[in-house]
Amino acid sequence: MTERERADGDPNVRSVVIVGGGTAGWMAAAALARAFGPRLDIAVVESEEIGTVGVGEATIPQIKLFNEFLGLDEDAFLKATQGTFKLGIEFRNWARPGDAYIHAFGPIGASIGLLTFQHYWLHAATSGLDDDLWAYSLNARAARSNRFARLQQIDGTKLPGIAYAFHFDAGLYARALRTYAEERGVARVEGRIASVALRPEDGFVDAVILEDGRRAAADLFVDCSGFRGLVIEQALSAGYEDWTRWLPCDRAVAAPCARTEPVLPFTQSIAGDAGWRWRIPLQHRTGNGHVYCSAFMDDQAAADALVAAIDGPPTADPRFLSFVTGRRKRQWVKNCVSLGLASGFMEPLESTSIHLIQSGVSRLIAMFPDRFCDDALVDEFNRQSRFEFERIRDFLILHYKANERVEAPFWRACQEMDIPDTLAAKVELFRASGRIYREHEELFTEDGWLQVLVGQRFMPRAAHPLAFSLSTQQYQGFFSDLRKVLARAVDGLPGHGDFIERHCKAPPPDQIRRVGQ
Repeated sequence: MTERERADGDPNVRSVVIVGGGTAGWMAAAALARAFGPRLDIAVVESEEIGTVGVGEATIPQIKLFNEFLGLDEDAFLKATQGTFKLGIEFRNWARPGDAYIHAFGPIGASIGLLTFQHYWLHAATSGLDDDLWAYSLNARAARSNRFARLQQIDGTKLPGIAYAFHFDAGLYARALRTYAEERGVARVEGRIASVALRPEDGFVDAVILEDGRRAAADLFVDCSGFRGLVIEQALSAGYEDWTRWLPCDRAVAAPCARTEPVLPFTQSIAGDAGWRWRIPLQHRTGNGHVYCSAFMDDQAAADALVAAIDGPPTADPRFLSFVTGRRKRQWVKNCVSLGLASGFMEPLESTSIHLIQSGVSRLIAMFPDRFCDDALVDEFNRQSRFEFERIRDFLILHYKANERVEAPFWRACQEMDIPDTLAAKVELFRASGRIYREHEELFTEDGWLQVLVGQRFMPRAAHPLAFSLSTQQYQGFFSDLRKVLARAVDGLPGHGDFIERHCKAPPPDQIRRVGQ
């Protein structure tokens, strides 16, 4: 036993207070309860009087890993959350008005020898042999055809099948996770937090104090209080890094509408005069929103543009949200870890909001501390968090920077802005040689970067020299064979709506109780 253990007793964290519910709070509670079971006393402090932002209805494939860790049945989860399937994100009007491309999940094409498919396609594209990158993506083809099935591998080949994520109602997901967590011993404490008590000897959080005087004390605190950062910022002064010079949109307005047909298996992002609109199809409604820059568009104009564009009767009044894109300079301070909006905000352009909660929770479990929260562990958590946020930031900036729109001042300003050195280096490498490298554990793959670069009309000056080794006839045969295999696979898939009807059709929202297991 060390001197520290003798002086302080049991060093293990025995209790956790999660400040705030919503998607972040209940994801954290469910995952910690699943990981630690009865060894950890977990409480979620939240107030029914405080609403949640709830913009995270679209996800990326990693959400499947989180649900599998909890042991959730996928069909039951989709029924409980009015969920649909997602094959990627369609971007309209981003490079030029009238343009459209999809950032599809999953791989593109097939490698030959030492080279990945992108080099052969880039050589073919610059030589006039091919111009449709997405003809070689199973996900993109399925999305275009409005088809879906759970397909692990294309029959008769070694090619992988469908990669997918979900659209779902974030409020229903939080409700389902709350039920899951409470069934595993998590306590919910109703009340508004009035203050945070710090220990005078070391500045650690001792307790959060509710308005009625109750104290919620713990060894470890998880701040899921949203933009306010009640603990991480207001009590512990973590600091905030503002990225609006690169991601200038600072406002959003959301307005759901009634479900429209067909229910598409992809998110849509439609660029406008001073930002972009999202469209997220659920089983019971369509989520719509408009993200915009207040320096180029006022609130009324933004709301009018959104309402005019939605394709079904509105089911709620437009709701506005202000934000500052960026991150906490320190996402873990003392014995407090921040998650969700309390840790930072990335606009939902690439559906990363829920993923950042998930990765933060996973990182916390992997680096779970003792009661003393050693500085080396905290520093490593913050380093990894910073890297993840910065690389996602760079990917989002690319969408704004690489545009050819000349008709709107907002887009011209995006063309002219300076970009981070990390993004500039990646763009210049692609421009010069067609090469893309995924560094360490950054989120987006080489195929993801390729689709956005090509979709935004950004092509390299050269391709890899080995790509020149195939003759024109070999190129045509290789590409033709791939197209045939993928077309045949898509033809065998059912319609997206038909698949949902057969496997995971949701009951009316007022009949949903819980995620089945």
